[in-house]
Amino acid sequence: MLSEKLHEALNAQINAELWSAYFYLSMALDADAKGLKGVANWYYIQFREEQDHARIFMNYVLSRDARVDLKPIAEVRTSWDSPLEMFKDTLEHEKKVTALINNLAAIAAADNDYASSNMLVWFINEQVEEEENAREMISAFDAVEGNKFGLYMLDKELAARVYTTPSPLAAKGE
Repeated sequence: MLSEKLHEALNAQINAELWSAYFYLSMALDADAKGLKGVANWYYIQFREEQDHARIFMNYVLSRDARVDLKPIAEVRTSWDSPLEMFKDTLEHEKKVTALINNLAAIAAADNDYASSNMLVWFINEQVEEEENAREMISAFDAVEGNKFGLYMLDKELAARVYTTPSPLAAKGE
């Protein structure tokens, strides 16, 4: 059974993951509108991943015989001056998500809720990867700043990114 504090925090995290999806969808649409199909692809995949993260949390809350309470999703930014600016915003956002996940882990640990602690390990590892990916993209776009051919080639490279179902959902056949 989830403690009331952890239950509320997990529901807040579900909302945060759905906001993240909306945020990345906005970035994808902005990049698409500017003809940056590879950048758009990268963010459309991020959009799907964040939806999956929300789904993993929803499945977990339900598996603990608790209720998922969806809240309204707050407005997101809709335009960026460059892919570099997008990825800088991405890194800052992912750092905030990492803090949220760490808070969940702290609550679970304080509750001696080993099942929740175990589930959160996947998200802790995921956040390390998310921040690392954003840093790599910042470095790449910083390196080609002002170079149209470099931007073109990097955009082509990002177009090759493919979606992979997160392991907690793949294990369930979702």
